[in-house]
Amino acid sequence: MSYRDIITIEPDKRGGRPCIRRMRITVYDVLGWLASGMSTAEIIDDFPELRETDIKACLEFAADRDHRLFASPGAA
Repeated sequence: MSYRDIITIEPDKRGGRPCIRRMRITVYDVLGWLASGMSTAEIIDDFPELRETDIKACLEFAADRDHRLFASPGAA
C-alpha cells in the first residue's frame, strides 16, 4: 500500500496540512511524537484510531517529500 492511499490533504482541515485517512491527526503530529521518543505502540495506545500502517505512511510521506525537495531538477 502506498502512503498516497492513507495521507489526505484537504484545504479546509488543519490548514491544508497532510492528515491521516481524513482524520485531524497530521503527518507532522506523528513525526513529532516519533521524534520525541514515542514508539509506534505508544502512539497507537494513545490514539487507537491509528494503525501501524498509518505511522509507516507518515514516514514514507516524509521520505518522499525530502527526496523531491533535494532531487536535482534534471535527475530522472
